[in-house]
Amino acid sequence: MSTEQTKQDLLSTPVEHIDIKSFDARPVIDAMDKMAFSSRDLARATKIFNMAVEDPDCAVILTLAGSTSAGGCMHVYRDLVEAGMIDAIVSTGASIVDMDFFEALGFRHYQGDPFMDDNKLRDLYIDRIYDTYIDEEELQSCDETIKRIADSLEKRPYSSREFIREMGRWLKDNAVKKGSLIETCFDHDVPIFVPAFSDCSAGFGLVKHQVENPDQCLTIDSVADFRELTDIKIEAGTSGLLMIGGGVPKNFVQDTVVCAEILGKEVDMHKYAVQITVADVRDGACSSSTLKEASSWGKVDTAWEQMVYAEATSVVPLLASAAYHKGAWKDRPRRHFSRLFDKS
Repeated sequence: MSTEQTKQDLLSTPVEHIDIKSFDARPVIDAMDKMAFSSRDLARATKIFNMAVEDPDCAVILTLAGSTSAGGCMHVYRDLVEAGMIDAIVSTGASIVDMDFFEALGFRHYQGDPFMDDNKLRDLYIDRIYDTYIDEEELQSCDETIKRIADSLEKRPYSSREFIREMGRWLKDNAVKKGSLIETCFDHDVPIFVPAFSDCSAGFGLVKHQVENPDQCLTIDSVADFRELTDIKIEAGTSGLLMIGGGVPKNFVQDTVVCAEILGKEVDMHKYAVQITVADVRDGACSSSTLKEASSWGKVDTAWEQMVYAEATSVVPLLASAAYHKGAWKDRPRRHFSRLFDKS
């Protein structure tokens, strides 16, 4: 069997993204509320998320870390935005660029084997995320597309939000797969922040852009990200967080309360907060720090917070489906936070 056939064989079963609209998880969540351990935690987390959606004064911010988008939850996040349950997103670069933008270009993620010989995968130019495969050659095409977008723009500093909005604008005319998270956020003025923007395919494309344009190149300003997200927190007033994983997105969004205070603005701590994670709390890392711990920093109110220690692809669809079918989003006003930064 040739190398090309072997690669084709390994990349033969695409990951199918779950559709939260196709099933009603409310009976499952209601039953879990009468159970114990993580089941009851998930039921309370769903209740808190619904409270945030139902609160007419509350802006809801989604944070993404990890590979749940590649693992089948990509459309979950898109559908939450489409329904109007999410007003802003803070994410790792991989979730937005290597996964969502990548698939918008027409590429796919594939079911794989976590015990596959990784040296063989490397020889075939196949990247592995646990039991998921990505074609490295297609990923490099994604890198190149980011470079072409950067080449086409005015050469100046951009926040990641500003650059990702340009990615959404580009997808309006060029997407192979319509309805990506980036394009949906573009349509509904939902800003996406990626504080560590170079830590993904975007980074490779932007490095190449800068090397080829050393005297006139685009840059990404992470301080502008922090300032803009803090502006959103100040504008929002009451806020709620749905955090998938931890890492930079989790800390970044929580720090907006402290940043506003330093700027002389009095804002409330995040009123509602849910975090779904498998991180151990004992090492003191941000990803595993509890929401109660965040209260000591003045970031999260402890009245309506819930940690759920579970692998996210197994519980996020249940929470999201229950919220979708509850339907509180139908009367919820959209915030259009991207318009805060439109130049007059």
